[in-house]
Amino acid sequence: MIIRPLNAIAALCGGAVLNDNGGVVIGGVSINSRTLRPGQLFVPILGERVDGHDFVAGALSAGAGGALWDRNKAVPDALSDAPLILVDDTVAALQRLAANYRDELDLRVIGVTGSNGKTTTKDMVAAVLSETCRVHKTEGNLNNHLGLPLTVLELDESFDAVVLEMGMSEFGEIDFLTRLAKPDVAIITNIGDSHMEQLGSREGIAKAKLEIVAGLRPGGLLLVNGDEPLLREGLRSARLPEGVEVQTFGQQDGSSWVADNISGDAVSSVFDVRGDAELARVALPAAGRHNVSNALAAIAAAKRLGVPAAAIRQGFERLKLTGMRIEPGKAHNGALVLNDAYNASPTSVRAAIDLVAGLTGYRRKWLVLGDMLELGPRENEMHGEVGAYITPLKADAVLTYGTLSRNTAAEAGKQFASDGGEARVLAFDDKGQLTEWLQARIEPEDLVLVKGSRGMRMEEIVHALQRA
Repeated sequence: MIIRPLNAIAALCGGAVLNDNGGVVIGGVSINSRTLRPGQLFVPILGERVDGHDFVAGALSAGAGGALWDRNKAVPDALSDAPLILVDDTVAALQRLAANYRDELDLRVIGVTGSNGKTTTKDMVAAVLSETCRVHKTEGNLNNHLGLPLTVLELDESFDAVVLEMGMSEFGEIDFLTRLAKPDVAIITNIGDSHMEQLGSREGIAKAKLEIVAGLRPGGLLLVNGDEPLLREGLRSARLPEGVEVQTFGQQDGSSWVADNISGDAVSSVFDVRGDAELARVALPAAGRHNVSNALAAIAAAKRLGVPAAAIRQGFERLKLTGMRIEPGKAHNGALVLNDAYNASPTSVRAAIDLVAGLTGYRRKWLVLGDMLELGPRENEMHGEVGAYITPLKADAVLTYGTLSRNTAAEAGKQFASDGGEARVLAFDDKGQLTEWLQARIEPEDLVLVKGSRGMRMEEIVHALQRA
């Protein structure tokens, strides 16, 4: 974490020290007074409902080494002697602090964005790099205008690399994050349908993701999914920094990095990296062809940074993915449950369906799908298209939850006959009723995939199946 005297913090963030109180040294930064650790700098955030300045006194009493303070707000008498740094805007000051601190650190930065697979790819890159150097990575969902600066400020001079996830919902957000992070390697995992409401089209999404090139360091590496035509098209007009190399990864001919001979089961994959004998039969503890593509991006980034093949293999062996990304578990009776409930878009749902379709050896394969959110004016149609994608050859039964997913059930139902008089496609508006219905029918030899957007909290179904 950042460790600097209060006056040095002020210089880095463009503020002015109100009271130094004898040479305060700051160790770390927090925006949450409830989880703040002694010695940290508290950054009050002005929200829609809460003003963080109201918690500065409490943070200092809890041991904060100092705090930022918006100079447009009067400092109360109770804080007249407090170690404060006056700034024009606390959020902008936090971001400026992180950007300038990043410039002081001698380390490699890998930036990861994309519609789907950002977190998984981040985990993979960090895992393979960790075999040869000390690596930090974005934790949880700290991938926005607050989370990324906080992640940078967790670094210290002992780190050799950091893997930063970059999320967005509107144009300009990735541009801002990449200019702050200044990555040496940038990865775009894919282009999906999330945030269609804000960005208008998949072409708009591709344009927004390609903003990551704006902060790439001269001579850096841009890795893009070569199976995505919109990225290839967008690159034609992208303005790349001097000396930036573009490489592609995927499963189709023509990419720089191609996966061959892919096989796997519900929890793992095995593949060859074309043209690299040292990376034949790579074992990956993650299921699905889409995760093989994510692994290729991690391999390409690691190779660029000098990680040998043996270390890459070992990194994948030790890989621990962030939860609710096709996370395997057991129902109360032993049935396999794949918890993919962190988020959903048409692209990622089709990938999950394809994964289930390729799995064999199960009595019955169940798809439990919740609404996909933020899809814009075509949301009903797009849910219906997912339903039409599901055939009896891919799954045995489909259960949906949510108003939008009724369109999924309606289209899927056109392709499924009843099973002994019982419908194989059902739409529910009550999560508890869906869970109760499913619990009464799953057997130990079954597989259940649960997926939906974050706001649908589909993991509640997983938890109920596990504890019944």
